[in-house]
Amino acid sequence: MSKHQWQTVGLGVLAGFRSMTAPALLSSNLLTYHPRTLDGSPLRLLRKPLVAHGLKLLAAGELVGDKLPQTPDRTDATPLLGRAAAGALVGATLYRVNHDNQWRGALLGGLAAVAGTYLSYFLRKKATEESGLPGGLVGGFEDLLTLGSGLALTKGSHAGEPESRRWAL
Repeated sequence: MSKHQWQTVGLGVLAGFRSMTAPALLSSNLLTYHPRTLDGSPLRLLRKPLVAHGLKLLAAGELVGDKLPQTPDRTDATPLLGRAAAGALVGATLYRVNHDNQWRGALLGGLAAVAGTYLSYFLRKKATEESGLPGGLVGGFEDLLTLGSGLALTKGSHAGEPESRRWAL
């Protein structure tokens, strides 16, 4: 698998944990790399500072909202669809940046987000039951895991920076 495929899977899974974190981190990175392959595409909006900062605010709000008792389960239809859409957005963007088919990236990112949603749901449920800690505290640990992993996937591996193209002779 290529770098952008791994990044799509990783950020897609993280979109399953926290839907706004993966797009926010990727958009922030796109401010640095400003790939020209997004020109002419609606995905180019992710390179805009207003969008990047807005996504960060949404991600911060999600970190708080996740702990509220009236927040629906992430596996309910509407939250699951939102997480899948966030993963698809990240995947389409990474694939487009790297001259690959953005629809395949959207599919991979969306599927990874759905998998990450169920993985995070069952991990959090099990951790809460086994540890006896309040769900909000376990959710805080989940937030730290998501942010740390997301930063490693984006900053550490330059998500959004186009890979060098290899030309076959």
